[in-house]
Order: sequence, then C-alpha cells, then structure tokens
Amino acid sequence: MPLVHVSDSSFDSDVLGGDRPVLVEFTAHWCPPCRMIAPVLDQIAVDEADVVDVVAIDVDENPVTTARYRVMSMPTLVLFHSGHERARIVGAKSRQAIMRELRPHLPQAAPAPAHQ
Repeated sequence: MPLVHVSDSSFDSDVLGGDRPVLVEFTAHWCPPCRMIAPVLDQIAVDEADVVDVVAIDVDENPVTTARYRVMSMPTLVLFHSGHERARIVGAKSRQAIMRELRPHLPQAAPAPAHQ
C-alpha cells in the first residue's frame, strides 16, 4: 500500500488538523535513501495503522512546507500530533530504530513487541 502524499496546500488539514499522530516523510524522487526507506514506511503504515497515519511530502514540489519545518536532508521523518512536532528522525533508519523513536509519542494501544 503506497503512502498517501500531502502537499503545501493540504498539509495543515491533512497533518496538523487531525486528532491522530501523523508521521510525515519529507522525500524526493531523486533520493536513494528515500527509496531505500519506502518499504519500511509502507510496513509501518500497515502495522501501526491503529495508532499513526503515515504520509509523504515531496520536498521539490512543496517548498513552503519544507522551509517551514527547516528540512535540510532527505529523508526526514517528522511525527506530528495535535498540530505540533513531537519527534524528528533524519536519514534512512531501520524499522526498529524508527519505532524506538516514535513509541514514546504514540498512544499506548501498540506496545513494543517482546522480541525487540
């Protein structure tokens, strides 16, 4: 299942306006680490669908939002909740590393698996 894409014009309503946590990937089509992390984010979107939405925004096509959040490297993952940035991860990371950073900011409905 591919990630939902947001834009400068939809960012406030799609990301900041919701009542659920939203993980935003700031990405670019020319970015090899972004392509590397795409399957990981797709899997997080499926596995964690009960606690977080996962979306992507193309930095080249959406310079206003990219500048607003001072994104300088891709991929940059930013977790938003209640209209505020809660966590930021820069660079391609493993699923385990991403979830380790996100878990403290997500609802407790999704405890970490015992094998981690």
